[in-house]
Amino acid sequence: MNLKFRNKKITGILTVLPENEVNFDDEIDNYDFSRAQSMKLKLIMGYGKRRVVKEGTAVSDLCIYGMNYLFDKGLLKKEDIDGIVLVTQSPDHFVPATSHIIQGKLGLKQDMMLLDINQACSGYPVGLNQAFMLLDQEEVNKVVLLNADMMSSKVSAKDRGSRPLTGDAASITIVEKDSNDSTIYGTINVDGTGAESLIIPAGGFKMPSTPETAKLQTDKNGNSRALDHLVMKGDDVFNFVQKQVPPMIDNLLSKANCDKDDVDYYLFHQPNKFMLKKLADKMGVPHDKMPHNVVENFGNASGVSVPTAITFNLADKLLTESFLVCIAGFGAGLSWASLLMKLEKLDFCEMIDYK
Repeated sequence: MNLKFRNKKITGILTVLPENEVNFDDEIDNYDFSRAQSMKLKLIMGYGKRRVVKEGTAVSDLCIYGMNYLFDKGLLKKEDIDGIVLVTQSPDHFVPATSHIIQGKLGLKQDMMLLDINQACSGYPVGLNQAFMLLDQEEVNKVVLLNADMMSSKVSAKDRGSRPLTGDAASITIVEKDSNDSTIYGTINVDGTGAESLIIPAGGFKMPSTPETAKLQTDKNGNSRALDHLVMKGDDVFNFVQKQVPPMIDNLLSKANCDKDDVDYYLFHQPNKFMLKKLADKMGVPHDKMPHNVVENFGNASGVSVPTAITFNLADKLLTESFLVCIAGFGAGLSWASLLMKLEKLDFCEMIDYK
């Protein structure tokens, strides 16, 4: 699906990272793999440090912490918020919606739109698309996009394919109407036949968690996980990304009548360094235009890896300069989505630690 929006803009991006840091080297003995093989994988995949929440921390905690930071700094006013879009696959509860908890604890006005979206790796562009749609309403002038996930507790400690990559984080993006004649191009795609390529089998209503679903089982590659854990079919996901993302971007640029070289940065979801470098090569994009350093420094927090890439790599630049950027997310669902837009000089673009 191709989308187009006019007179919308991003005015600020904040990433909230748990203070707790885990190093891959300290977890090597958890995996049924030789140290030499593990260190080789570390180099190829970009394993390094990752941020994970402490037990008892919820998505709402990260989001509220970040919002209060913006309020205290005078970068956002409570009364100006007309809507909140929360994208997460780590809700505080099944019921009520986590955005309602956030609105209540922050004491925001009642005359506003709250929307929770269950989306993972494509969550950031999907959430932005929804925020832009809300801004089409006459009385909506400012929307807060919250993208947050905490999947570290859902990955087996003995799963070397997913554990070293998975981190936790939240991001806050302010989206407003733009008086300039700006145009944003977007695409959204989904293939539910591949849903089991990235899945947590147990824990929902289809398969409730029981003592049986918590039992570890070892696969042919030596990874031990339970039905309560995230299961990723790595080869299927890699092939999906290499097959579907390049034509999606070609279509996006064609709709915008934009040349690939005119894009300043390709800010993509960051599953791992290897996949992104292969994707850049296939697309013919220089590696310095597609940052791939999030996983090794913070871990992959699902869709939050996109705003993390922005705040980590472009924080200072975006306070004084403007760039044409291509934003893309791809993964669980299977889903893949993208945006082509101008990131103008932002009011704020930074990272903070949740303490």
